[in-house]
Amino acid sequence: MKFLVVGVGAVGSVFLSFLSRAGYKVVGLVKPGRSLSKIKVEGIWGEFEQEVITVEDPGLVEYTPDVIVLAVKSYDTQSALEQLSPFVEKGSYILIAQNGYGNYEKAVELFGDDKVILSRIIFGAKRTSADRVRITVCADSVVIGSPSGNIKEEFLNTLADIFSKAGIPTRHDREVYKYLWEKIIYNCALNPLGALFELTYGQLVENPYIREIINGIIDEIFMVLKAHGIETFHSSSEEYKRHFYEKLVPPTANHYPSMLEDIKKGKTEIDALNGAIVELGKQANMETPINSVITNMVKGVCYDKAFGGSGRCFG
Repeated sequence: MKFLVVGVGAVGSVFLSFLSRAGYKVVGLVKPGRSLSKIKVEGIWGEFEQEVITVEDPGLVEYTPDVIVLAVKSYDTQSALEQLSPFVEKGSYILIAQNGYGNYEKAVELFGDDKVILSRIIFGAKRTSADRVRITVCADSVVIGSPSGNIKEEFLNTLADIFSKAGIPTRHDREVYKYLWEKIIYNCALNPLGALFELTYGQLVENPYIREIINGIIDEIFMVLKAHGIETFHSSSEEYKRHFYEKLVPPTANHYPSMLEDIKKGKTEIDALNGAIVELGKQANMETPINSVITNMVKGVCYDKAFGGSGRCFG
């Protein structure tokens, strides 16, 4: 099987290096000036240095990939998808390996649900330099699937097996959309607050004042999901919060959100997280004041940074 990894940040670096080490034909598509010839992997999945191939123009990819792993930040999704259209027309599948709501939906709108694979990624990776990535935590296997059921399960099982044997634990599950939403809720509750306060996930939930904000974020999300008929693995926000505090946070308690690094650069994926909740609330004529304030605070920090400020909300 042949691959193209689009966006060689933290997650993209993992897919590119592990698939390359396993001997698969794989190329990374990077932004101009960011070409790499090797990646040094560190962390909980072992340490190795792997030669990789990257290009700065999709026209330089010499084959039609079977699977394109889309790992760009959500604010680059639309432009990346448009670049990839020629590959999809020739038969490539796109695997959405991104945070937040809306990435899968944009890809389906362009290419149809029989060409787009959804994933839920819940391992943590951090680029410590341009050619070095550290895998810091893994709360569960990567889950891949076709929410519509329009991609053959045999293919999805084969793909999951390839990733797993390459060293990225992966399984296929028909309920991948529920897994994605579980992570979206988790990210909405922790990422912006961790970025704004510059605290780990464990420090956030230990603070009673921040914990109250977290609870409010989750309560609003469940109201919006109910209004849109979107199902999760949990029947109520209270049930989810028990799972969140007891099962999800402890394995990642020492983790900082990638959003912290993003907002220092004046960038943010907040529109695919809490901002998406605000938009879904508007569509259902529902107010989401806590998620709205959080969204505006993150955007405010990014705006400040973009115009020469400190990029910090506090201090």
